[in-house]
Amino acid sequence: MKPELGIIEGFYGTAWDWKSRAEIVSFLAPYGYRFYLYAPKADVFLRRQWQEQHPDIFSEQLEMFATHCRAAGVRFGIGLSPYELFNNFDKKSRSALTKKLEFFDEVGVEDLAILFDDMRGDVVDLASRQTEIVHWAAERTNASRVIVCPSYYSADPILDRVFGNRPNGYVEDLGRLIDEKIEIFWTGEEVISRQFSAGHLERVSNQLRRKPFIWDNYPVNDGQRMSQFIHIRGFTGRPSTMADHISAHGINPLLQTTLGKIPAITLADSYRLGESYQYSESFRQACYAVLGNELGEMIREDLLTLQDIGLDRLEDKADILRKRYGQMDHAGAREIIAWLDGNYRITNLVVATQ
Repeated sequence: MKPELGIIEGFYGTAWDWKSRAEIVSFLAPYGYRFYLYAPKADVFLRRQWQEQHPDIFSEQLEMFATHCRAAGVRFGIGLSPYELFNNFDKKSRSALTKKLEFFDEVGVEDLAILFDDMRGDVVDLASRQTEIVHWAAERTNASRVIVCPSYYSADPILDRVFGNRPNGYVEDLGRLIDEKIEIFWTGEEVISRQFSAGHLERVSNQLRRKPFIWDNYPVNDGQRMSQFIHIRGFTGRPSTMADHISAHGINPLLQTTLGKIPAITLADSYRLGESYQYSESFRQACYAVLGNELGEMIREDLLTLQDIGLDRLEDKADILRKRYGQMDHAGAREIIAWLDGNYRITNLVVATQ
């Protein structure tokens, strides 16, 4: 059994352009990617300035993209991060949220995600405060599916170090309080999980009182450290049997839109092939499917350099790569050159301010 797969555009840094989004949807739909959640950290009108309205030109572009998704058989969704709204859910905030939900309805949102991630969470009664907001929004949206991302969306202690200690019983309280029809995102045992086990997923299902909706932070490369690498290796640690323990599986994608199609294909292969899946062979075939045989073979040869060494440690290899890929007239090759030029670097300042 293959779960519903999807793309969650939830990364830091420069957001994709509309052409790239449309190409991703069209390319991955035949592989079983059936939802697209628009939630880039760079969209200030979904985050720190969420109470303000998007410009008119943006509304038109968003509506056109939603139409494109539907034509491809892909659900279109938006992720709203109402920044620390749980600290003051007053009349003014409710009015702003009403207008935002009306806007989402106008552009044709099918999935509404309320995202409480990446903001301070050591708040008394956090679960009940967030539940109030989620239920309030769910009653006022036309979206047929509502998903919430908890402030503590993993068992990873790094979340407590960065955003304050999670309230005792937070995950269990959220699972108990939130209507069972509403989905809940989960990234696994870590923020960037190396694998998903049946034991962990069963435990989380019991805590949440529903199967988790997986927000997978591979292959995204949007941090100061991670932007040093291009994560294109085939998916591992996601056995096809995890489909029995989850409600859906979304991936936070690579910043490089063309190259990011490669690992996305391998995840679909992992579920499709089950025990017959071979991540290296799937990677090879995906390289050829996305880049053609010649460029695909070059990428395979340079996999360790691109994914494991790190941009600042390339030294003379950078010039070799620049010359090697500069001869290729392909979007994937141009993404490697742009990466070498530092165009995909994400600083800690970007993460702190988006």
